Amino acid sequence: MNNELTQKDIEDMQAEIDHRKLVLRPQLLEDVKEARAHGDLSENFEYHAAKRAKNQNESRIRFLERMIRTARIIEDHTAADEAGINKTVTIYVPEDDAEEVYTIVSTIREDSLLGLISVESPLGKALLGHRPGDRVSVRVNPDFSYDIIVRKVEDAGDAADAELARY
Repeated sequence: MNNELTQKDIEDMQAEIDHRKLVLRPQLLEDVKEARAHGDLSENFEYHAAKRAKNQNESRIRFLERMIRTARIIEDHTAADEAGINKTVTIYVPEDDAEEVYTIVSTIREDSLLGLISVESPLGKALLGHRPGDRVSVRVNPDFSYDIIVRKVEDAGDAADAELARY
């Protein structure tokens, strides 16, 4: 399955690749050379740690490049008051008598602990295109679903980007 990413996700991933290739790669190669110069490689912890860090960097570069290559670019065509990608949605769960706030994001940026839900999640799919006041049924699996009420929809804006900058 291809990940659904926004153009901004692609640009952020490309920026990370560039940083890893142009800044980290030369630094990590230098660390490996320096550790190699310390002598016997079989007992040289610094060499093994530097080599591991270099390999992790290369692995991350390959992962990001593959993500970009196989991604399906999505755009948000929802109105300002409709739930869509990069929108923050306040919902009311009558079953729990609780109000919850989520930001709908692309699959690469999801983090449920931070309230970032994927457009591919059951809740994300159910919310797409709905407006405040709408009653929505969230189908988790064929045997379980629950109802929610959309209370508020607002553009996630810079706050979501700041929260996501840690990636």
